[in-house]
Amino acid sequence: MSNVRIERLITNGTFSLDGGTWDVDNNVWIVGNDSEVIVIDPAHDAAAVTEAVAGRKVIGILLTHGHDDHIRAAVDTAAALDAALYLHPADHMLWESVHKQLPQFEIAHGDAFPVAGISIEALHTPGHSPGSVSFYAPGLEAVFTGDTLFNGGPGATGRSYSDFPTIIESISQRLLTLPEETVVYTGHGDTTTIGDEKPHLQEWIKRGH
Repeated sequence: MSNVRIERLITNGTFSLDGGTWDVDNNVWIVGNDSEVIVIDPAHDAAAVTEAVAGRKVIGILLTHGHDDHIRAAVDTAAALDAALYLHPADHMLWESVHKQLPQFEIAHGDAFPVAGISIEALHTPGHSPGSVSFYAPGLEAVFTGDTLFNGGPGATGRSYSDFPTIIESISQRLLTLPEETVVYTGHGDTTTIGDEKPHLQEWIKRGH
């Protein structure tokens, strides 16, 4: 299949954890072609995500992690799109703080999700949360990192269920080892590339969380 592309939808809402609540803008990524897509992190607004999908077949909804801004609208989105939800089981405790029933499917490191003639591979990249997963699409020279790696460094680790040494290990072993031209599509904010972020690893380690 041709015309495979990455579409970005920005939604806004709140993120709550450890007694605090913040206003956030989230990136929703839609990967596929005119016929079928995969949706990554349908945050905040099921109606907006459904409109962006525009009637295409949804192969699956992949969640990078279980923080409430990323998952609160996931069940409604899955229902509207008649799509299966996937989450790493190490984040089930975060999911259960928002929803009563667990997602239908679990993600494991190395799982492959085919869509529109390409494959998206799950890379378990814990640290921001225990079940954080990045999704690598070599055919698109793209990796979707959720809140694990941003333009400018690692995601936050100063909250419950997060760990700075773990996120550094995940980034250094499973993300910075990807080809340098790989574009990093993040959970919030601007894209970057592996090549742009790779030289800063030691700065991040020195800075700490």
